[in-house]
Amino acid sequence: MQYKRSSALFAQAEKVIPGGVNSPVRAFGAVGGSPIFIKKAHGPYLIDADDNTYIDYINSWGPMILGHAYPPVVDAVIEKTKLGTSFGTPTEIETKIAELAVSMVPNIDKIRFVNSGTEACMSAVRLARGFTGKDKIIKFAGCYHGHSDSFLIQAGSGAVTFGAPNSPGVTQGTAKDTLLATYNDLESVRTLLNANKDEIACIIVEPVAGNMGCIPPKGNFLEGLRALCTEHNILLIFDEVMTGFRLTKGGVQQLLGVAADIVCFGKVIGGGLPVGAFAAREEIMNYLAPIGPVYQAGTLSGNPLAMAAGLAMLEALNADNAVYNRLEEKTAYLHKGMAMALEKHRVVHTINRIGSMISVHFSKTPVVDFKSAAEGNNDTFKAFFHGMLKEGIYIAPSAFETWFITDALSYEDLDKTIEAVNVVAASL
Repeated sequence: MQYKRSSALFAQAEKVIPGGVNSPVRAFGAVGGSPIFIKKAHGPYLIDADDNTYIDYINSWGPMILGHAYPPVVDAVIEKTKLGTSFGTPTEIETKIAELAVSMVPNIDKIRFVNSGTEACMSAVRLARGFTGKDKIIKFAGCYHGHSDSFLIQAGSGAVTFGAPNSPGVTQGTAKDTLLATYNDLESVRTLLNANKDEIACIIVEPVAGNMGCIPPKGNFLEGLRALCTEHNILLIFDEVMTGFRLTKGGVQQLLGVAADIVCFGKVIGGGLPVGAFAAREEIMNYLAPIGPVYQAGTLSGNPLAMAAGLAMLEALNADNAVYNRLEEKTAYLHKGMAMALEKHRVVHTINRIGSMISVHFSKTPVVDFKSAAEGNNDTFKAFFHGMLKEGIYIAPSAFETWFITDALSYEDLDKTIEAVNVVAASL
């Protein structure tokens, strides 16, 4: 494939945009080379600036669950645009999508819309602190909840020490209130709870991790977190920015039967437009301004275009009782085919999958947390990424990102992907 136009666009972008991208994950820093510039998309396909076509497994990092340019979403946005793009006042459509979301997701009474998953998680933690009157939070290594200061924390010198900033610009004062545990390890959580009695407001977790590759919870991990939170009077926050409305209508809470206190949404709920949300039972949500003391606001929150796109998406998912079965079947088909191709060429690998999320780890050991994910062979991943790109398959340019399956994929597309894996594996 030729990437002349993309390369020229990247060189132009670097002059006026830091690193040439508006989100670091779009850069090819982890795999080498220059990012591909996309000019349009439809169904499961991306078309780049050089007119190359790719089968897409990023899907805008998750929201294109029914495919790019999904007609009901496109039509809803076009019609709403004709009436005005933003008012800064309440609109009826905000209530409509709120009512639908609350009806689809268990354990929530009220929901507030924001503009991104980062904003949703940041606001959820502030609400948890305000509701409990406590300051510290527990998060998990490898779980990403956006770029808010509280979340950009890495481990300190020991399991019970304070976190240390993982980015310049994050203060030690902020870092000291964020404690780091190990995903899928309840004992690491108990240790932090015992060392910080009556100081922890909440535990925030991706109930299915997607930012260290796809890593499902194992055993009774989520059930254990629920029990510990109840025992210690701590709120449990599920960051379902990726998993909400993707794994089932009601997300991981419904799929695995574990109740969270606050749930964060993004991706699918906006139908591809910038939307986030957080939701909880009434007594917690009523702590928010203007009826409660915890302040949160946003001029573009509930933007009518985003609400129209989100409503069209949720209505489509709510009306199609078979969509999640189709997605899971397609993902399982891809899993089986890729595993056979990699095994045929004796490529060391582990594949993790749940619902319509899947990732390939070039590791011989099970991948259950950030440490085991980091043990994968990154050189192999780089070669795999560029090989797949050459074969017309677009996956995330990072070994630490999940793939997202869209219902727009045909089995012919899946077979092409499996054959691409077979071709690339032969050269690894």
